[in-house]
Amino acid sequence: MPAEWERHEATWLTWPKNPTTFPPRLMDEVEQIYVTMIEGLAPGERVNLLVDDTITIEKVSSLLENDDNVVFHTIKTADVWVRDYGPIFLKNSNSIAATKWIFNAWGNKYEDLRLDHEIGKKIAQSTGTRIFEPNMVLEGGSIDVNGAGTCITSKQCLLNKNRNPQLNQDQIAQFLKEYLGVTKVIWLDSGVAGDDTDGHVDDIARFVNKNTIICMTEDNPEDENYEPLQKNLQILHETSNQKGDKIQIVPIRMPQKVDSEEGRLPASYANFYIGNAVVLVPTYDDPNDSQALNTLQTLFPDRKVVGINCKPLLYGLGAIHCVTQQQPI
Repeated sequence: MPAEWERHEATWLTWPKNPTTFPPRLMDEVEQIYVTMIEGLAPGERVNLLVDDTITIEKVSSLLENDDNVVFHTIKTADVWVRDYGPIFLKNSNSIAATKWIFNAWGNKYEDLRLDHEIGKKIAQSTGTRIFEPNMVLEGGSIDVNGAGTCITSKQCLLNKNRNPQLNQDQIAQFLKEYLGVTKVIWLDSGVAGDDTDGHVDDIARFVNKNTIICMTEDNPEDENYEPLQKNLQILHETSNQKGDKIQIVPIRMPQKVDSEEGRLPASYANFYIGNAVVLVPTYDDPNDSQALNTLQTLFPDRKVVGINCKPLLYGLGAIHCVTQQQPI
């Protein structure tokens, strides 16, 4: 599995429409976030956009200033979380392949969204690549790789009995090694409060180059994220990469608590997406926004770091990384 910063042929997105995920009062704002993402990505790579019908194609085209590098795929979906139900692409010296894992809607939490399991295979088939199908539940947001042999994930998610109760930690690690081409798995402990995915790593720690990880931290000892994030930080300080070398850790402060009428939302700056020309970063009208953007700009000097206010998107319990999936060249 290539690192996210390696060259993409395309980024996959699914146009939002589910009224349970995004109530009508928020849908216009969510659609505008999508427009900003598409217009940020399209100058550097093709954007493959899943839509339900031709009416949606006409609507999206009318919202975009330019849709020349946008390819519409009329594939009906239940929701937008293509990071988790889409294929995870692999690469060797001369070809691309896809892995299609089982998607069970984050431990069978949402019966209606389990329908998107089939969408990942349709995406993979549309690319004409070879498809490998591990018989294991895995979401793309639960892992991150450096493209050189190291994968980071969390015990809270991958060892959760609502995913693969028949497999132990060593067996799950072996699946990752065999199907993602990694040789080292770093097991963080748990994720952020409000995350219904049971601790996806793309809210807590991300590779930004082959030997550097950004790690979310919480300064307030009274906050429920404080101790779990401190524990993850300690694990990272004590671990090494696939060569046994010490990994550089760059801490980034969490945004302040974001609540909704249903409870706490999983706001995190780690849920960014690395495109060919841009890094799209969720922001939250928060005092820590600028520090996160500045830190990431320093780490990606050859890309433009673009902050996008994701509070409306966060209402659906995800942000930018959750709704994107890269297809490498």
